[in-house]
Amino acid sequence: MKQATNGAVVPAANSKMVQPVVLADAVVKVLNDRIGDEYTAHYYYNAASNWCKGVGYEKAAAFFAKESMNELEHAQKIQKYIVDWNALPTIPKVTTTFDFANLPEVIEGAYKLEYDLFTKYNKDSQMLFSIDIATFDFLQEFRQGQTASVAEYSDLLNALQLIDVDKRLDILHFEEMYLG
Repeated sequence: MKQATNGAVVPAANSKMVQPVVLADAVVKVLNDRIGDEYTAHYYYNAASNWCKGVGYEKAAAFFAKESMNELEHAQKIQKYIVDWNALPTIPKVTTTFDFANLPEVIEGAYKLEYDLFTKYNKDSQMLFSIDIATFDFLQEFRQGQTASVAEYSDLLNALQLIDVDKRLDILHFEEMYLG
């Protein structure tokens, strides 16, 4: 037996054995797209960490280094899920370099990135609910994580409203208070 891309089990040529179920192509495509987004986030936070370290924001550098590793773990979890369901992930090309002018800009970019992932995971989950409940369930962890990330970066943006972002001392105090 062989697994069709729609999840049905079909006989394999010259075999009497049942083949394991394979994720539908549409599901694999959605998950591959999210792998790309998670790697983009990984590289964004890695670049942010490097930039922060280079300009002396040591606490922010450590904060973004941790964020980078979290995003890498997300990409790896999705890849493992695809492989566990007898398909092969395809890692799309992603942006790997980013330029930053200041710490508030890094945080604004992170918020946009996290909110974009939040909307994509929700949209994907709505679509997958009717065609693959197991993958819908798998994505619950990512939906919850994105909800928490959006809230965290929203709080950081709100905190930035309390300071003069053009004053370096205010930015250092912000870093100490919120990223330390």
